[in-house]
Amino acid sequence: MTDRAVIEEAAAGATPEPSHPTHLRPLTGGALVLGTVALSLATFMNVLDTSIANVSLPAIAGDLGVSSSQGTWVITSFGVANAIAVPLTGFVTQRFGAVKVFVTSILLFTLFSFLCGQAPSLPVLILFRVLQGASAGPMIPLSQTLLLSSYRTERSGMALAMWSMTTLVAPITGPLLGGWITDNISWPWIFYINVPVGLICASVTLTIYRSRETPTRKLPIDWTGLGLLVVWVGALQIMLDKGQELDWFGSSLIRMLAIAAFIGFVLFLIWELHDEHPVVDLSLFKIPNFTIGTIMLALAYGMFFGSLVLLPLWLQEFVGYTATDAGEVLAWVGLFALAISPVIGRYVQSVDTRWLTTVSFVVFALVFWMRSKFTIGDTYWDYSLPTVVQGISTAMFFIPLLAIVLGGLPPHRIASASGLSNFARITAGSFGTSIYTTWWANRAILHHVQLSEHIAQGNPAADSALELAGRLGLNHQQALGLIDRLVQQQSYTIAVDEMFRLSAWLFLALIVLVWLVKPARNGVKVDASAAH
Repeated sequence: MTDRAVIEEAAAGATPEPSHPTHLRPLTGGALVLGTVALSLATFMNVLDTSIANVSLPAIAGDLGVSSSQGTWVITSFGVANAIAVPLTGFVTQRFGAVKVFVTSILLFTLFSFLCGQAPSLPVLILFRVLQGASAGPMIPLSQTLLLSSYRTERSGMALAMWSMTTLVAPITGPLLGGWITDNISWPWIFYINVPVGLICASVTLTIYRSRETPTRKLPIDWTGLGLLVVWVGALQIMLDKGQELDWFGSSLIRMLAIAAFIGFVLFLIWELHDEHPVVDLSLFKIPNFTIGTIMLALAYGMFFGSLVLLPLWLQEFVGYTATDAGEVLAWVGLFALAISPVIGRYVQSVDTRWLTTVSFVVFALVFWMRSKFTIGDTYWDYSLPTVVQGISTAMFFIPLLAIVLGGLPPHRIASASGLSNFARITAGSFGTSIYTTWWANRAILHHVQLSEHIAQGNPAADSALELAGRLGLNHQQALGLIDRLVQQQSYTIAVDEMFRLSAWLFLALIVLVWLVKPARNGVKVDASAAH
């Protein structure tokens, strides 16, 4: 049977029979629209909160009377708690039901957002950020699960398109919105804005999905596995977040965290693979498409997110852009991403997802190659054009990969698979950020030494610069300081170009993994019979 025939057969059989469970019957009309908006908005709010506080850290630290380095725990605490909670989604969903867990997560997230804005001190703010991050964990995987159950099988790609658009736009919107709120109102409002959004999402979701609760079963709690998960994920996330600041393995704290993460991870694997009711369903990795798709999703997202951090840092520190200007450069990704994503979502069922993913990786490689040509003298549009093109690759990125990861799984495994793949994606984002910023700094130091040695040999350009500085009224030390700043500027520019060039080659290398995936026969199919 041809792929096309299989697709048509799946589409023809997509209408649920009366015997199908209520929670798997597709929504229609206004209920489908409102449900999609509520689930997508909840996802947007969640992802937004991972980045909105970044630009507000100086204001938060100043108001609470702490140093900037202490203030970074506002980011780290949320990330650690969120990373721990995400892979638990499958377990809590089976125990309590997807709708109940999702709505509870939104309400708790909303409550702790409000309390974050009320925090009178840094320790209290960190406590509420931990609780906020933990409550946010199940929201993203379950938004995928509920969306897929809301659409007919042949339109599951459209459900993933709606989800992916919010995931793409939110990290870019976060710094822009956070900077504007901090500058024009006050930093607590970066948390307060979640309150009305959260209440609306929870009420709409409860109204539409209350009668669509998923089957539950009372499973024993794997306390040992849960404890090991907290140890190794917590240690790993803190190590990644604080490594650059503490000089990595030159710090005894980082070494201790690395050892704790490694030992905890090994013990976690051994325990979960042999426990009868594991807190994380690692058996999903026995499915080749899930494993390969998750690896590709993690590696590609790590590079995508690493560049998302690196580019605005370079623009602000060495080109002279403000946070808002740098955010605008990144915002251009939405031009094509938002326009193309619905089209990809509509036709993903009738196109081999491997070709879509290949095109995405090729365009990503092109984007990073274009960025590898950046200089400090380029115009705004020189910096923005690659981001515009990147919108094409991002539109073809999440939807096909999620179709590969979740395709063919029975409904009772969707939440676990979504939680596990999102955990890999989030963790890879942390790795990407740490690796990109560390290698960038290290390469810049190397280039600074090389350029300085070259100048010290009596370079005519350096002599001319010193002479010009003297004419401008600078003394010898001030002139040397000016030249050092110029050398530093060029060193970091060369280094950022190298990071982008390396990313281009890595995206091309990822194409090899794409073609190890077995061709998808009918997209993300929800098998109702497996729910019983």
